[in-house]
Amino acid sequence: MIYFDSDYMEGAHPEVMRRLCETNLEHTIGYGNDPYSIMARDAIRKATGAPEALVQFLIGGTQTNATVIDALLRRHEGVLAAESAHINVHESGAIEHSGHKVLTIPAKEGKITANQVDEHVTAFYSDETYEHMVAPGMLYITQPTEYGTLYSLRELEDISAVCHRHDIPLYLDGARLGYALASPAADFTLEDIARLCDVFYIGGTKCGLLFGEAVVAANPKRLPHFFPLVKQHGALCAKGRIQGIQFLTLFSNSDSQSEENKDVKEEYLYQKICSHAVTLAQKIRATFAECGYKIAIDSPTNQQFFTLPNAIVDSLRANNVSFEDWGPRGKEETTVRFVTSWATTDAEVDELCSIVRKVSK
Repeated sequence: MIYFDSDYMEGAHPEVMRRLCETNLEHTIGYGNDPYSIMARDAIRKATGAPEALVQFLIGGTQTNATVIDALLRRHEGVLAAESAHINVHESGAIEHSGHKVLTIPAKEGKITANQVDEHVTAFYSDETYEHMVAPGMLYITQPTEYGTLYSLRELEDISAVCHRHDIPLYLDGARLGYALASPAADFTLEDIARLCDVFYIGGTKCGLLFGEAVVAANPKRLPHFFPLVKQHGALCAKGRIQGIQFLTLFSNSDSQSEENKDVKEEYLYQKICSHAVTLAQKIRATFAECGYKIAIDSPTNQQFFTLPNAIVDSLRANNVSFEDWGPRGKEETTVRFVTSWATTDAEVDELCSIVRKVSK
């Protein structure tokens, strides 16, 4: 069986496991006050170009979203998000459970525009009865989106400007941010994300770690008293060094630098392994297109969506290929999703491409 269901099916990158095993019997203090967590936070500050940033490690994506959103909103406020946003569709009401409403905006392939945000907030405060309603207190976006699409640098700049004009924080869910940054279509950097977003997180769970997400706020004043709120949400790992070691490894140089290449821009393991996944995803896309199948969504990242005849869907599964239906099965054809990860191998993709060509004859 070859698996293309998601990007968190495996454990962790071998280098991460090596460092965890290597340091397993060391004695360190807890809650992220250990030397590894301190070094990891410094490494992330360097990578994001935000030397004063608050960096806090949490455990999982839903937990991170619920904690950050709760921290940014006042009691009467809700969070603006695309209708297709993860917090609205696939987090089992975690945001509502924390006492805040998700206020949705129609999206196109997972994306919303600065104009939509501006119109929504403006219309809200133009209503004489607005004090009886849930106020739009912040904006949530993802990069990449649920559909693997990307916000361009210009789009991010426009959205950031609108949020700041209305004095609402911009929060970016970066569960798959590494795959966005590695995309050939990306015209933004990690430094741009840190500059334009009030808060964002760097996902580790889907990008080579056993678990862990790193919340980053370039201006720590955006998240005052965040540590106790993390603990209230059950998101504080007592053995904080496990997260620290993992993120320190992720943001370490992926290759030892010799004298000959010491002036070359440093490439983190995070960048290298995510780039590998995106390259393989584009190879899968090219094969399905070559065989004449419809590309359902134009995704330049590690998620690929195709609309396939049901007979082909069934044939692929009969040939031990595992992937997800993207929504209910249609009468004649179904949209499906294939996802690569840092752990996907060239051999697995070559086998998939061979099977796709075989069942298409």
